[in-house]
Amino acid sequence: MNNDIEITSWSAVCSVDDIVPNTGICALVKDRHVAVFHVKADTERLFAIDNYDPNAHASVLSRGLVGNLGERVVVASPIYKHHFDLRNGECIEAPQNSVSTYPVRIENRTVWVAV
Repeated sequence: MNNDIEITSWSAVCSVDDIVPNTGICALVKDRHVAVFHVKADTERLFAIDNYDPNAHASVLSRGLVGNLGERVVVASPIYKHHFDLRNGECIEAPQNSVSTYPVRIENRTVWVAV
């Protein structure tokens, strides 16, 4: 997992209302494919990770299924079904293939991601 990326600025991605709850979207942020997930249970939370699945060598994580493995909020890649922890980017089945995470926030219903 590589979370030592230097944040250069915040970028507006979309309205939070554009992301169906418990799904993700892909956004191009500063030349990076970023998967942004809107998780809604008791509270509304957003997560942003790399969209590129290093196990499948494809930009597909935003199309994965969002769920839980115990206390972990995860997305299951649509290709090989590897689970990625949305909080820290760890690939549970293959930790050496973990992905980066990015700060994300909602401001006036607009989703902002920092890269």
